[in-house]
Amino acid sequence: MRTRLAIKTHALLERFFPERRLFLRSDSDTRFIRLKSETQAIAFVGGVLVIGWTTIATAILLMDSIGAGNFREQAKREQITYQQRLNALSSERDSRAAEAVAAQERFNAALRQISLMQSELLDSEARRRELETGIDVIQTTLRDTMKTREQIGDRLAALETQLNGGTAVAGLAQDDSTVDFLNEALARTAAERDKVIADAQQALIRASEMEAEIEMMQDQNDRIFRQLEEAMTVSVKPLDKMFEKAGMDPDRILGQVRKGYSGQGGPLTPLSFSTKGADISPEDTNRANKILGEMDRLNLYRIAAQKAPFASPLKDPFRFTSGFGYRWGRLHAGTDFAAPHGTPIYSTADGVVTHADWSSGYGRLVKIQHEFGIETRYAHMSKIRVKTGQRVSRGERIGDMGNTGRSTGTHLHYEVRVGGEPVNPMIYIKAANDVF
Repeated sequence: MRTRLAIKTHALLERFFPERRLFLRSDSDTRFIRLKSETQAIAFVGGVLVIGWTTIATAILLMDSIGAGNFREQAKREQITYQQRLNALSSERDSRAAEAVAAQERFNAALRQISLMQSELLDSEARRRELETGIDVIQTTLRDTMKTREQIGDRLAALETQLNGGTAVAGLAQDDSTVDFLNEALARTAAERDKVIADAQQALIRASEMEAEIEMMQDQNDRIFRQLEEAMTVSVKPLDKMFEKAGMDPDRILGQVRKGYSGQGGPLTPLSFSTKGADISPEDTNRANKILGEMDRLNLYRIAAQKAPFASPLKDPFRFTSGFGYRWGRLHAGTDFAAPHGTPIYSTADGVVTHADWSSGYGRLVKIQHEFGIETRYAHMSKIRVKTGQRVSRGERIGDMGNTGRSTGTHLHYEVRVGGEPVNPMIYIKAANDVF
């Protein structure tokens, strides 16, 4: 069976590849090389494979070249888009910063105004109390004067009765002198009475004017309260949303900040409108306490924002080259920023440097431990500018961008980890874009 199959195969090969001989002749001898059909077939198949492989490789190279050109064009378009988006974000950030500065200036102006109004209100209240005291004294004097007049009138009536009843002539001269004195005393008393009544009327008019001024002061004070309440709402609400977008419970974060805050001071006390012990209305007390509470919350937010990575690690122009997520079945645990070699890299929050050295695929790596269990990582640096154990502040330069470790080009690999687990850094950066 095998012999027949071999014979048929050989005959088929003979048909397409007949046996050939190559003669090699020299001066004294002639030799030949015998090329069997099988040898020719193997050589033909090998040649076809080589030509096919060459054709396919050339086609692949051409396709890669064409694709690389398209990819470069696409990369350029994406780079332009990123730069435009970055410029827009920068403009928006500058606008937000200007609005924040303007709001802070309005808030400071409102505080100065309420302080001035409070001083004026205290002065008005003191003047009103002085007028009320003066009115009381005038009324007391008036009562005493009227009583004295009545006594003098009674005495004058008694003297007139004595005169009409025929009192001795010897006492008439003395009685006439007494009557003249009494008449003069009555005249002076009447003049004093009229003056006291006029003064009392003027005092009452002035007291009414002071009450109107006090009411106006209270209206102005109420407007200032409303301005402060609006300023607190405008300042605190965006911060609430910023922490919520970052997945951080604002109340829990503020509780931790308040617990670890090293400042000293007593409990919050309401704004006072008097230094003479006057009672403050419950409504004013509640409003004042609420404003002070919002101011305390705003201050705690300011401290918390410095301790959480609500900032970009780069201040110079850059472009995003790779985001957070899975690539080819593996998690890319951070965000990549591309910029020129040596671009400054900054800490995104206050913290303590826990690592500042080479680390395998990260290359030159800096790790910073922040509050609330948050850690940030800055990889592939060309130069490290901090040391392990060093305390850094938000915006402090910690290194330069480079291409160390497993890196295909100059860029920064930036990570944020919460409780040891990586999270998308853009959550924090985008959450802060609406505030800072």
